[in-house]
Amino acid sequence: MSFTVMSPSHIKAGIQSGRPSCDDAQSTCQRGASIYAYSPMLLRGRGRQHLSLQEFDMRAHPLVLADVEIAAGQHVLLHDINLRIGAGETHILFGPNGSGKSSLLSAIMGLAPYHVTRGEIRLGEDRIDRLPVDARARLGLGMAFQRPPALDGVTIAALAGALQADAGFADAAAALDLGDFVNRDINVGFSGGEIKRWEILKLFLQHPQICLFDEPESGVDLEHIAAVGAAMERLLGRDGAEHERRSALIITHTGFILDHVRADMGHMLVNGALVCSGDPNRLFAHIKSHGYTLPAWASPPAAMSDERIAP
Repeated sequence: MSFTVMSPSHIKAGIQSGRPSCDDAQSTCQRGASIYAYSPMLLRGRGRQHLSLQEFDMRAHPLVLADVEIAAGQHVLLHDINLRIGAGETHILFGPNGSGKSSLLSAIMGLAPYHVTRGEIRLGEDRIDRLPVDARARLGLGMAFQRPPALDGVTIAALAGALQADAGFADAAAALDLGDFVNRDINVGFSGGEIKRWEILKLFLQHPQICLFDEPESGVDLEHIAAVGAAMERLLGRDGAEHERRSALIITHTGFILDHVRADMGHMLVNGALVCSGDPNRLFAHIKSHGYTLPAWASPPAAMSDERIAP
């Protein structure tokens, strides 16, 4: 079975016609065009059967980065990245501007121009660093973006309908104070905080098993940070059974999200390298007091060469 990346324009045409278009899909791999690249409910047409979520293995799996180097074009941005996010775990990523945090998330998701030049990324037993973005999404990756594109002509309600995500949609939208937004075009005229809240709602519709959040509290007013955090906790299943929890990697600058989301581990990324790991709240307290310096108590990132698997 093959899968196709679809751009916002393809999704718009597909929602309006009742069937997403896949014409010229190979030319739509730009960062913005691939955000809504895949949902099990969206792949119809050109001989594809209608697919339900039950046809996909959505069980939680660990996400492993082993000795990873990441580049954009010929320019190396990150190096010697070793990271393991266990099934159901929530990890926080701290780092100064320009340290490579967003590039790391984009490379995990498979977004151009970021690519792995050394090492490997694995989701469970599947090596994913050579897969296109839609295949990674099919395996259970989802991302809440910092600056997603506007989709003029595609309403939130239309996209939810195309995903057949009616169950729980109204409650999730209301919890994020987006109940009055369902008939508005996605991100068109949205404030920064509204965009972030929509990105959380988008993940509710997509049902990923591993969620990547790029500064979910950035641009969100204090009144809505608690709502965003509560929605993230609900999305990640932190109050449910351990085997039902989703995993997450969350970038934060302000640290406000730590007041509302329970995290298992924190990591500090400086100059393109993970320099230490430890308790996320303690690590953030150190950063507030001492900047992005190495705490004496933190653990160095563990080498994971033994985690690598055969091509």
